[in-house]
Amino acid sequence: MLKEEAYSRILELRGILEENSRRYYVDNAPTMSDYEYDQLMHELEALEADFPEFASADSPTSKVGSDLETSSESSGREFVQRPHRYPMLSLGNTYSIAEVEEFSARADRTLGTSFSYCCELKFDGTAICLTYRNGRLVQALTRGDGIVGDDVTRNALQISNVPRVLKGDYPEEFEIRGEVLMPYDAFDKLNALRALDDEQPFANPRNAASGSLKLANPDEVAMRGLWCTLYHIPAQSLDFESHDEALRAAESWGLPVSHDRRLCRNISEIKDFIDYWDVHRKDLPFATDGVVIKINEMAYQRALGFTSKSPRWAVAYKFKAEQAITPVLSIDYQVGRTGAITPVANLEPVLLSGTMVKRATLVNEDQIRMLDIHEGDYVYVEKGGEIIPKITAVDLSRRKPGARVPSFPSVCPDCGTPLVRAEDEAKWFCPNSDGCPMQIKGELLHFCSRKAMDILAGEATIDQLFSLGIARTPADLYDLKPVQLLGMDGWKEKSITRFLSSIEKSKVVPFERVLFALGIRYVGETTAKTVARYFGSLDSVAQADEDALKQVPDIGNVCARSIYEYFRDKKHMDEIDRLRAHGLNFSLEQSASATSSDALAGKTIVISGTFAHSRDELKALVEKHGGKSSGSVSGKTSFLLAGEKPGPEKIRKCEELGIPVISEEDFFSMIPHETVPGRIENASFSQLSLF
Repeated sequence: MLKEEAYSRILELRGILEENSRRYYVDNAPTMSDYEYDQLMHELEALEADFPEFASADSPTSKVGSDLETSSESSGREFVQRPHRYPMLSLGNTYSIAEVEEFSARADRTLGTSFSYCCELKFDGTAICLTYRNGRLVQALTRGDGIVGDDVTRNALQISNVPRVLKGDYPEEFEIRGEVLMPYDAFDKLNALRALDDEQPFANPRNAASGSLKLANPDEVAMRGLWCTLYHIPAQSLDFESHDEALRAAESWGLPVSHDRRLCRNISEIKDFIDYWDVHRKDLPFATDGVVIKINEMAYQRALGFTSKSPRWAVAYKFKAEQAITPVLSIDYQVGRTGAITPVANLEPVLLSGTMVKRATLVNEDQIRMLDIHEGDYVYVEKGGEIIPKITAVDLSRRKPGARVPSFPSVCPDCGTPLVRAEDEAKWFCPNSDGCPMQIKGELLHFCSRKAMDILAGEATIDQLFSLGIARTPADLYDLKPVQLLGMDGWKEKSITRFLSSIEKSKVVPFERVLFALGIRYVGETTAKTVARYFGSLDSVAQADEDALKQVPDIGNVCARSIYEYFRDKKHMDEIDRLRAHGLNFSLEQSASATSSDALAGKTIVISGTFAHSRDELKALVEKHGGKSSGSVSGKTSFLLAGEKPGPEKIRKCEELGIPVISEEDFFSMIPHETVPGRIENASFSQLSLF
């Protein structure tokens, strides 16, 4: 590979891995399997080894995935970040027994003496570090970025098997690390409740556990059925001869330590342990995704040391994805918001990795042909990384005589328009973007989504608006009047007021999210942010030619052409003009520095707690009125804007420094009334314009 090609691929891999790391650790909504992520990580490691001049301390290969929530303010959650006493690193992992053998051989060569291994299950949860002082739990931190973690002590105290007080002959102070899990039963109950509330279900127990540990309300954490298992006392924290001895001591103090571990003397015994649990993990009440092999003797752990990212004395062997076999009952063809036609196999329900799988995406027509799926075939289904169900093969021995090949539609299953397929595309598309109901509704749903305009409209609301003919484009949403919504099934005064309020609030959404909301093909959340920051305004993006667009970092030919063609379409520009007339932010300057007044000029404001408005809206208001928003209290802080349950550390520091603490209502009284987003919330229904 040429140096230029290598550098380009390294940058691409870093971007993909960082984006998916955020989705995994922060959003708890992964879109890539563990296996796919690990393979890309290994590719990046190999390229950086071959081209060391491109190595970087900021590369995903040099740092652990971070669960620190840089955007947690918008969700109303806030956790104080505290440093780890000892770095909390991640484990190197492999799917290959040969690489486990290499790990063992390296340890042999380095240590030059006999030693033992402690083999344990690799639990599929979210990492936690507990500190006990004088027998009491005083601190619980998430892994964070390995250097600092979020303080979730109040939530950890709600986990039923985490002791508040220890027993026996415990040390004066120590820390112990492990995993917070959600058992399958609790996971199923949680997703059933979310379904009743029309909320998106969690993808798997690991995501549910991580999301639950970061809830703002500890009482709700207590209802989630979380479980904890502990597996590591840092060698610097306490002086034990071996890892196994440390865990046995922890168990005697009343701590929840896993019993499913074994001392092994050689690679053969390690393989036996792996083979046993590859089969019997299915009998466990919680998710596991592999086996961890550790050098048992603490002195040898210290001798082997660490890399910047992981210990040299441990490795994780990850199980291959679990498989099941089940018949295909039928195949549906879904129409996405861009017109892409995606086949989805409806399966006879089958238990896989602790959840019932009923559907599996087939991606496109080529995959149906590649797999040679016939109607009624028995297929092998697996969860890559135990997240996303996918069909991997067909059991040809069980195919019935005369089974028919599914016929991929030639016309749109929703509007009947003949499908098209470009030469360089794998998917078929419906070109009727202006008249295809599923595309229109998909575009509206995307525009209203939380990461776009954050308007309170799910699928059911969009369906009703579309069916009544009162919303066919995003701009139509801003023309809605209460009288038009009165006829919608189940809608009353309060729901109408909340919905219209969310539309009004969306007008302060920053430019990069507005650009994302437009739904330009190939322009995802990250790309929209990059383009917005490069050009600064929608007008500049619209006027750019393809060559100018290609100059934007990480924008390739296909994306550049898509953006260019979008702004050459008259109907798109007409829609943009309507949105502009409604006051949406179409520039960074408009978003960040369009000052409405100088009411807050020279003031530095810290925002903490849960509010009726989102943190992003409050920060935008601070900036609009000449103020500056800060994340921490200091002598320069003018006042603390406190909602419900503000951070206790911030309140304490304000008291120490004599800094005023004001309410949300007090804050609104300081700025011009007409600039407050969503003031419609505070109006009575009778005061709203019905016409």
